[in-house]
Amino acid sequence: MPTDFAVDLMSVRAVPTPATRPEPQPPHRRPAPPRRSTGDRLREALLALGEFRGQVIAHGEKAWASITFSGARHSLALLFAGEEAVEAGERFIAALPDHEFALPGQLVADATVTEAEHRLLPNPRLVVQCELLLLEEG
Repeated sequence: MPTDFAVDLMSVRAVPTPATRPEPQPPHRRPAPPRRSTGDRLREALLALGEFRGQVIAHGEKAWASITFSGARHSLALLFAGEEAVEAGERFIAALPDHEFALPGQLVADATVTEAEHRLLPNPRLVVQCELLLLEEG
C-alpha cells in the first residue's frame, strides 16, 4: 500500500549520537612559544653584528669537548646582497674576531672568518664563511 506523504528536507535536523557527538574540548590555551636554542641565539647575534643586512644561508653545529670544557663548533655562511649590505658585511668581517657576544650560558672562545667571496656582477654580493667555538659556562 503506497503512502502519500511529503518530507521537507530543509526542516530535518540531524541529532548527534554518541558516535558523532564532538568530544568536549579543554579551555583554549595559547601554545607555549618554542624555546630558542643556542644556535638560534647565535644566528640572531651574528645578524645583529652584520647590521641585519645579511642572511644566514647555512649553519652547521658539531659537538666539541676537551678535558675541561665542552661545547660546540658552529660553521655558518652569511650572504650580504646589495651594495649597502656588502659594506655591512665588510664591517662584519672586521668586527667578528674581537666581538664580545652575550649568549646566556655560553662563552665564545673563538670566532674566525674562514672565507669571504666577493662578487660585483651582476649585483654586488658577499658570502662570508665563519666558525665559532662556543663553550658551556659553569
